Amino acid sequence: MKEFAELITSLDQSNKTSDKLEALGEFFAKAADSDKVWAIAIFTHRRPKRQISTRQLREWCQQMAGIPDWLFDECYHSVGDLAETISLLLPLPTSTIDRNLSDWISFLSQLEKLDDESKKAQILEAWSQLNQTERFIFNKIITGGFRIGVSQSLITNALATHLNRDKSSIAHALMGNWNPEQISFSSLFDQGESKQDISKPYPFFLAHPLEKEPEEMGHPDEWQVEWKWDGIRGQLIRRAGETFIWSRGEELVNEKFPELMDLGKNLPDGTVLDGEIITFQHGKPLPFGLLQTRIGRKNLSKKILSEAPVSLLAYDILEYEGKDIRAIGLRQRRAILEELYSKTSHPNLEISKTINLTSWSEYTEIRRNSRIELAEGLMLKHVDSAYETGRKRGSWWKWKIEPLTIDGVMIYAQKGHGRRADLYSDYTFAVWDGENLVPFAKAYSGLTDAEMQEVDQFVKKNTREKFGPVRTVKAELVFEIAFEGIQDSPRHKSGIALRFPRILRWRKDKPAWEANTLQDLKDLLKQYGG
Repeated sequence: MKEFAELITSLDQSNKTSDKLEALGEFFAKAADSDKVWAIAIFTHRRPKRQISTRQLREWCQQMAGIPDWLFDECYHSVGDLAETISLLLPLPTSTIDRNLSDWISFLSQLEKLDDESKKAQILEAWSQLNQTERFIFNKIITGGFRIGVSQSLITNALATHLNRDKSSIAHALMGNWNPEQISFSSLFDQGESKQDISKPYPFFLAHPLEKEPEEMGHPDEWQVEWKWDGIRGQLIRRAGETFIWSRGEELVNEKFPELMDLGKNLPDGTVLDGEIITFQHGKPLPFGLLQTRIGRKNLSKKILSEAPVSLLAYDILEYEGKDIRAIGLRQRRAILEELYSKTSHPNLEISKTINLTSWSEYTEIRRNSRIELAEGLMLKHVDSAYETGRKRGSWWKWKIEPLTIDGVMIYAQKGHGRRADLYSDYTFAVWDGENLVPFAKAYSGLTDAEMQEVDQFVKKNTREKFGPVRTVKAELVFEIAFEGIQDSPRHKSGIALRFPRILRWRKDKPAWEANTLQDLKDLLKQYGG
């Protein structure tokens, strides 16, 4: 546990990739194999089952520290993170214990069989044996709220160096449904053993935003051009008579898409398709908002399945006849995909059609129609490109349309999390409806650190009311909010929901009364909404 706590401290103290890689390398070099597995699991969002509620943690902390509700609330609002707040409020440890990270996770797993009083006694004893940093890690493992700034790519690079292995093989090993309680460090990266997992997906190949003018890309014939569809990126796997559907976030989503499970039965064994899961009907995609009605639902009614029909819009094939074909060129993979599509008759399989024009100026013109096509822009893929791992420059580019924008007034602010826990960095914005301001979006990204500090000072000096962690502020600051889509939403006071809202810039040149109106949003909804 001490080694893992040291690792977390090192990762939190630097934003430099080289420093993070060095810290990870040191940890993998000296930690026990069981701890390595659990560290990888935690960093890749495979966390142990929660045995204790946050309400219980709070109550037990207050009892152990002897503090009232109001004082805990003030501390929590100031710190912004429950696990850290508890670690700071608890009295100093009365003893020490030397347990590995994996031992502590085993300790927490065994709580499942205990009643609440016995759980409480075990947690209080653990807190009394851990120092402040170790308590923070321990609490984070319980709550499942790690935000350490370590990407899976960083973990992959560190492990590739540690094991002297190719990064793509490491990335593939980390994919899939492996269980840290049932796998050893060596077997996790044993290629012969990993192939026995028939559900294992391939690492996704991700495109970079286009960084130059398309005319600089060479002749258009060198590129396969498609619409950039707005859905859920996924892989459909058919192996050994079974079907698996993986999202890009490495979530197995079989139960969410029964239509695609049925599609899998029509595909030959040894097939892996990469594509976009979208709502689709009568030969056309439907608005992303319809797909959202299915996300997060435990039970899919006939009504939902009928109103939000889903298809896989396939644009690549990664495995064919049981062979990994990612290394061959896109032109060849596309030919295989088209042949498979022609042989597969199923209403929920579509193929992402290519757009074949003769000049970049024509592509520039058609790109302007992206929103009409319910797309986010164009994808440019070099016809000779292999299907690589992760986000790499050179062969796949996303040429997105400019976002929609609206100027809103900040009316609420809340402190952030992680390194922003002491700053008001999460904001709610409003537009004018007559003389009233109506909230329409929340955003927390887009400002520089210096701007965020400036806004934080404004919030502290201009707070009107307090509602728990939320502050109502003087309606004065105007920000340009960018977003990718707009739709009706009866759940929101404005009647409108935005897709991927973020701060584009701080409009210091605009007074609050010049911000946009609710009617402006409704006009955008009429033009671009679904």
